[in-house]
Amino acid sequence: MAISKKVALVTGSNQGIGFAIVEALCHCFEGDVVLTSRDKEKGQEAVARLQAKGLKPVFHQLDITCQDSIRNCEEFLREKYRGLDILVNNAGIAYKRDSNAPALEQARNTLKTNFWGTLNLCKALFPLLRNHARVVNVSSTCGCLRNIPNHAKREEFYTARSTMTLDHLESLMRRYESEVETSAEDPQAWAALGWGNSHYGISKAGVTAATAIMARDFPRQFPDKRDVLINCCCPGYVSTNMSSYKGPLSIEQGAITPVYLATLPPDDASNPNGQYCKEKHVAEW
Repeated sequence: MAISKKVALVTGSNQGIGFAIVEALCHCFEGDVVLTSRDKEKGQEAVARLQAKGLKPVFHQLDITCQDSIRNCEEFLREKYRGLDILVNNAGIAYKRDSNAPALEQARNTLKTNFWGTLNLCKALFPLLRNHARVVNVSSTCGCLRNIPNHAKREEFYTARSTMTLDHLESLMRRYESEVETSAEDPQAWAALGWGNSHYGISKAGVTAATAIMARDFPRQFPDKRDVLINCCCPGYVSTNMSSYKGPLSIEQGAITPVYLATLPPDDASNPNGQYCKEKHVAEW
């Protein structure tokens, strides 16, 4: 039987920052906290570690690159909870600098998870968001527009703050993949296109742009839902597997800003919406 108990869901949360976000929400959120992982065994092990601390997270398997898995997650939330109160899109990947994988493979796989997976999950779960829901997309300073050398491309991304549609952004991200395919193996040709040198950075620029667009469009798409805030953030340079454990911050420190945005109080006109945040403040994108 479905219940109306509050629920928060964190993607990619069997380790690292996502794990710390789940742990923090278990302490401060009055509802169930769903820990998700692509790997069922790793996810259940993470839940067991938190249970050993006296916490009670719920586990659900979720691979955001798989539409069937996304549909299964949507059905789980709808049937068990009838809605969703907090969504933290933390799942992400990054290739190591010394990876020998071809550029196109790196670009496609990075965007498949970080951008397309996040976007597809939002599209599936947004109809479930309740009044006062909070959405947090974990982005990165690597996705800041100053890292894109070409002025026209920077400006195109920046229109997400005003006029860009989600269709336009999706087209822009597909264009990136197409230009990687045709030019990335020629360093001079690739440099001339002005995207910069980071597939991860472009994927996170897409996440930040999507955040602004979704926040702007949400009231029109769901006029019956009130006080829903959609933001993104950089958690900082955290010591995780993704950073090869080089970051100076702990996972607990990395969780601070995502949890802050996920638990913004209801109906406060000063709350950010559609913004990129660092250290619990709106930051320059």
